[in-house]
Amino acid sequence: MGDVVEETPIVNKNKRFRKEKPWDTDDIDHFWKIDPFKVEDNKGGAFTEESSFATLFPKYREKYLREVWSAVTKALESHGIACTLDLIHGSMSVRTTRKTYDPYIILKARDMVKLLARGVAIGQAVKILDDTVACDIIKIGNIVRNKERFVKRRQRIIGPDGSTLKAIELLTQCYVLVQGSTVSVMGPYKGLKEVRRIVLDCMKNIHPIYRIKELMIKRELAKDPQLATESWDRFLPKFRKRHLKTSEKTAKKNERIQEKNEARQAAGLPTIQEAQKEKPAKKVYTPFPPAQQPRKVDLQLESGEYFLKAHEKQAREDRKRKEKQEEVTAERRAKRAEAFVAPTEEAAPTIEEKRKRRREEKEQERAEDREGEGHKSKKKKKKAKSEHEEDVVMT
Repeated sequence: MGDVVEETPIVNKNKRFRKEKPWDTDDIDHFWKIDPFKVEDNKGGAFTEESSFATLFPKYREKYLREVWSAVTKALESHGIACTLDLIHGSMSVRTTRKTYDPYIILKARDMVKLLARGVAIGQAVKILDDTVACDIIKIGNIVRNKERFVKRRQRIIGPDGSTLKAIELLTQCYVLVQGSTVSVMGPYKGLKEVRRIVLDCMKNIHPIYRIKELMIKRELAKDPQLATESWDRFLPKFRKRHLKTSEKTAKKNERIQEKNEARQAAGLPTIQEAQKEKPAKKVYTPFPPAQQPRKVDLQLESGEYFLKAHEKQAREDRKRKEKQEEVTAERRAKRAEAFVAPTEEAAPTIEEKRKRRREEKEQERAEDREGEGHKSKKKKKKAKSEHEEDVVMT
């Protein structure tokens, strides 16, 4: 019998010098579980100073806040926080009291009233008082200047029938609400970071589907324990922006211009090229200085505006402004109407049109037959005449 060689277990080099600790047992949560803060944990007693926060809310939220304010008060009273709803100034405020025992709960209460002001329902906003839930209000109003572009990109976050928003919520374990120029998010810190990245990238013209696909792949990779210590870069997709050539850009631009011109012609409007102002002719160089321009007062004297009264001048300016506004409105209305102009279609001929066409064709054939018969009779007459002349000559 040979000696049995015992195999020594392979120890990770990072844990080579790790010693066993008496408190390091299996019943300890290594993920730093946050225990709820209780009254017994506050050894200092009541706070020496009062802390308070206030936030404004929009006018349309006033009715809802009045209805649910009793529920807000009840939720905050259990933590020793007092709250006030000021309808005159349109603000909500929270402050600590003698009963407050948790020093951090005032910040949670501040976040709660902020979420209520941004359109979050009371049932969802109350969850922020839990220590495991955090919130983030992402401002997206100043990222895009063009209003139409801003609305389109904001709609991308929601997606068709809210499908994109639902996918973000499922993958990040967060609650997301898009309201006006802000996006309110509630959930774990890791999820808040992912949602903020998706929202800001979307407003910078990067579609959310790319980030969603990346999160789905990460979620599947996290299930495999073998890949816990490896880099996931080789599995994640690498999206590159495709740069169009100059010729492709020009071709696309020409197609768009052609479509717009066809729509404008169908609407009875001039083409884009015709609508554009003609370039002024190149001025001939002269060494002499230009003639002195008349003063503003001289122009007013010529037009008679100088002698008008103040209210007459104001009425005249208002009339000019109104005319200019009407012109711009008409141009914009015509521009919007371009998209709704239906393309020209060849309608199928009716039964009466078919009958009329057949009748015309038959009449045309008869006329051609008559012309052919007349031509033949003329030839016959000519031939007969020539034969008669020959007979006369022979005799």
